[in-house]
Amino acid sequence: MSLPVSESLDRRRFLTLSGAALGAAALSGCAASVDDGSGSGEGKGKTTLTVMCEKDDIDIKAAQKALGVNVRFLQYDAAKLNAMLASKTPPDLVRGFGATEAPYFAARKLMTDLDPYFAKSTVLKPADLDPVNDLWRFEGSKQGTGPRYGMAKDFSQDQMFWYRTDLFEAAKLDLPSETEPLSHEEWLDLGKRLVKRRLGKVKVYGMSVTALGSFSPLMSMTASAGGSLFAEDLASVDFSSPEALKALRWYLDYTKADIGPSVVNPNPDGWDWPTYQAGRMAMAGDGYWFGGAIAGDPKVAKVSRLAPAPQLGSSRISPCFGATGFWMPRDAKNKDAAWKFFEWFFGKEPAQARAASGWGIPTLTSLRSQMPQDQPYQKQAFKVQEQELAHFSVLSFTPYAQRDALDGVISKVVPGAVKSGTSAGKVADKLNEQMNDLLAKGKDVLG
Repeated sequence: MSLPVSESLDRRRFLTLSGAALGAAALSGCAASVDDGSGSGEGKGKTTLTVMCEKDDIDIKAAQKALGVNVRFLQYDAAKLNAMLASKTPPDLVRGFGATEAPYFAARKLMTDLDPYFAKSTVLKPADLDPVNDLWRFEGSKQGTGPRYGMAKDFSQDQMFWYRTDLFEAAKLDLPSETEPLSHEEWLDLGKRLVKRRLGKVKVYGMSVTALGSFSPLMSMTASAGGSLFAEDLASVDFSSPEALKALRWYLDYTKADIGPSVVNPNPDGWDWPTYQAGRMAMAGDGYWFGGAIAGDPKVAKVSRLAPAPQLGSSRISPCFGATGFWMPRDAKNKDAAWKFFEWFFGKEPAQARAASGWGIPTLTSLRSQMPQDQPYQKQAFKVQEQELAHFSVLSFTPYAQRDALDGVISKVVPGAVKSGTSAGKVADKLNEQMNDLLAKGKDVLG
């Protein structure tokens, strides 16, 4: 790869990357450029911009040089962030997921309305913003409209999947279509055909479905079936509706089949890439961004292809579960400097480097042409991804609970249900009871 990983990695919070995940050589370019949390100690008298994120998100020295400020790095920590927000001493910039966190923080009036900044910017023009950035908009109780509270640095349609042609050929299976999505039933059947076991244990996963948690895929499957997991007011869930129950049954079938990582048997590698790279995963349910990892291994790249997002019903959708980027807390002390960071990070050199890296789709449409197409697998992935954009969908997330909490309920309920053979209907009742209790408490907080 030609870019520093520090400028190209989007990895979601649970994908806290290490040298073991990407290789020490890949990370060496950024390790020395990250502040230790105390600031650089240089340029006394300059503004100090405090940024809470993951180490690999930004190149601190490059930011300081470009912006003429000191940059203080804080490792992202949800509990610490909440404490800082409560005491009105927040960071100037916070890493977050537009798809699932913007409603939560915006509804609590903890975010800065960035529309006045966008209106004056000559770098970040609203007309150049990809629609995925609407996930960072929120109005009243509706996501996708109203003020902009943040921006995504890159994105993927996260139910698309990568597959290894060598494992398909070894199993004598036809390769998935580049234009027509598989049904979820067809996808599950492929996973069962591709799995390999030894002495009763999985040697090669047939597929991976829950790389970005369990709740978001269930939302997407329910929508594809023509329903909605959330009620219209986003204050409750209903896993008992015909569409949601269809999605839940599929999810339970996948989990019981033990053909891929799940809440019952998590991937010991921690995330999909090491497993996929080693030839121990045939299909990785990760979006376009996964191509950035694939680019680092020519042998794996040669046998890797991208496929459209499978569908559970006739409503073809292809959502983004992350839209990872930055937002500015309402009580931030250095908003003008934070906006300069926005323009540099989202519109200048770092954005151009990310666009060319394959680690995600640029969120400025003017940078789309810089997406990599040099290698055959990159050309194939670009073609499939371009076609998939027509099916991009915004799935509104609740402002009353965070995704981690809803995923936590699934992790608590499903393992025991699978072990005991509990029916999907009874699992739905348990999920409804526990999640709706969480959502009700969150709504009470907002008043």
